[in-house]
Amino acid sequence: MSDLISVVKETFKQKFSTDPTAIVRAPGRVNLIGEHTDYNDGFVFPMAIDRTMYIALRPRKDKKIRAYSIDFDVWGEFELDDIKKEKGWLEYLKGVAWALQGEGYTLQGWEGVLTGDVPRGSGLSSSAALEMATARAFFEVSNFPWNPAKMALLGQKTENQWVGVNSGIMDQLISAVGEKDHAVLIDCRSLETQSFPLPKDTVVVIMDTGTRRGLVDSAYNERRSQCEEAVKFFGVRALRDVSLSQLEARAKELSELTYKRAKHVISENERTLQAAEAMKEGDAVLLGKLMNASHESLRDDFEVSSDALNVIVECALGQEGCYGARMTGAGFGGCAVALVEADKAEAFVKAVSQGYQSKTNKEPQIYVCQAVEGASTVS
Repeated sequence: MSDLISVVKETFKQKFSTDPTAIVRAPGRVNLIGEHTDYNDGFVFPMAIDRTMYIALRPRKDKKIRAYSIDFDVWGEFELDDIKKEKGWLEYLKGVAWALQGEGYTLQGWEGVLTGDVPRGSGLSSSAALEMATARAFFEVSNFPWNPAKMALLGQKTENQWVGVNSGIMDQLISAVGEKDHAVLIDCRSLETQSFPLPKDTVVVIMDTGTRRGLVDSAYNERRSQCEEAVKFFGVRALRDVSLSQLEARAKELSELTYKRAKHVISENERTLQAAEAMKEGDAVLLGKLMNASHESLRDDFEVSSDALNVIVECALGQEGCYGARMTGAGFGGCAVALVEADKAEAFVKAVSQGYQSKTNKEPQIYVCQAVEGASTVS
């Protein structure tokens, strides 16, 4: 982690011939359980991970934002008084500025250098990390109070209304409120959060299949509208207000597809709340079983898994010391997550990597990750 801090600081010195006045950071995330529940007003259980976006910056006296992306090796700039929609990485910075100003915040210009090690397109929320790091950069130069939940909502607004991705609140909120060594249960309706320590002597392992989601916006939006059909049928505010027994009692009145989609969301909410109890008790075995059941539901009822995700989950479950594994993120590619005995983690990584590669001819990226705090100022 400190390597990237020195990279962003040194690059800033090269580009601006001086030290930055601040370095800010915001983490990516992995969701342990609670998938496709966020836009159904349900429960999610993510943790902020030690894959992070950094911005080194200094204030300007005018209203200009001028930034250099190390990862893309390109400059970008815009005026806070004249923000226009275009395409590319700079849209995240523009969108955050637009959302903050729309909410009445008075912003100051800044210039900065950005880099990060959250893999893009893998379902670990590189965009939310960039949004929260940008909000923190504005906080550093503009003298407004830092309210993590408020910043997360404005990050979500950026994603939904500026970038055009119809996502829920989870990614930005965990990037803003993450806690070291803890996962965070989020109620997506009230935005209340509760932190729980990971079970003793366990680690979380992220398994990147090396496959990317591609054009799945239509599939994602399709799932949302299928959930909305069920909501309309039951006459409730969201699927979180329907119990499994209510669903089963009226299953025959629903189309098979609507029933399956609703069943996933409703059962996933139950599993997520049970996972919080398991964590409270330090019960790694139960937590692992709930993760496995979540994967099966996402694969069979919500139908958002993929061959690559199924293979890597099977490889994980075949290893000694693995309590449970599941796909994580929107699906159709990207990453899976496993809960593993800490002292077996090294052997686990090696075995899953070899097993997955021999079955798919693709090389996965597999890493043990730590739970870290949310968006903050490093220096």
